[in-house]
Amino acid sequence: MHLHPYLHFNGQAEQALNFYREALDGQIAMLMRYADAPKDVPSMGGIDPNWVMHARLTFGANALMISDTDRQMAPGQQITLSINLEGDTAAAERVFAALSAGGQVTVPLSKTFWNALFGCFSDKFGISWMVNCQL
Repeated sequence: MHLHPYLHFNGQAEQALNFYREALDGQIAMLMRYADAPKDVPSMGGIDPNWVMHARLTFGANALMISDTDRQMAPGQQITLSINLEGDTAAAERVFAALSAGGQVTVPLSKTFWNALFGCFSDKFGISWMVNCQL
């Protein structure tokens, strides 16, 4: 069993997908637009056909699911994503810097009392993240 976080955006899914792909050194394993839906599927309403219906980004043994929706959603209030690394401080610093670029750092990446590098931020899309690297 695996848990795959699913992030919803209002027209920014493709931009977010590419941002996370680059920051996490990932691969876009699947990308389907609303226009790709079979013609016999009932209409999705007024959703832009170029928006992302479903995407899966893989990095390491992880997956992040992403889509656009016409439902209004407050970014970042429902979930915090946590990236955990074992002893690879260079990777922790790289991921923290890449994902927090253009966002709001709330806890700078620094050594903690539990013998880890730890930091928190909201990325430029309003998604909350934590990076923890056991030393």
